[in-house]
Amino acid sequence: MSPVVITRPDASEYAPYFATYVDEVPAGDVLATLTRQVEDTCSLLSGLSDAEAAYRYAPGKWSIKEVIGHVADTERIMVYRALCFARGETAMLPGFDENAYVAGASFDTRSLDDLLAELRTVRAATVPLFASLNAQELERRGRANNRDYSVRAFPFIIAGHERHHVDILRERYLPRARAR
Repeated sequence: MSPVVITRPDASEYAPYFATYVDEVPAGDVLATLTRQVEDTCSLLSGLSDAEAAYRYAPGKWSIKEVIGHVADTERIMVYRALCFARGETAMLPGFDENAYVAGASFDTRSLDDLLAELRTVRAATVPLFASLNAQELERRGRANNRDYSVRAFPFIIAGHERHHVDILRERYLPRARAR
């Protein structure tokens, strides 16, 4: 049996908020993108000291460490949703407040290396899950936070979400964090 290709979802398969993330994902195999992307992100940040990774580009903004923790948390939540819907869950799943999740975590007390290792570990579980799903499971839908989603939308949301935050890290954080 050959692996199923996960095709790009249409706009009816995810909340409108996620359209910019889905649109950011390049054409091609989304699982290959996810695999490559996490390594690119970790390589980009691996040379930072913990002091540099505590940098915030403005008051009230997350630190680099908090951004990485947020990316890992969000991926876990999106994968949980995908798993539930792939298995036929019919109950609506809750939303989450990303700011409350970051505030409730202690990302800044951890080393950047530890956070990057965690991100790699989360991704190492994400890719095989999506690779294991068949066409029927990928097409299944469910509701989270009063919005409809297909299972196949989640790897695109995850990839686009990470890309969005890495672009912000490159633009607003890294030039100043490294200059400190």
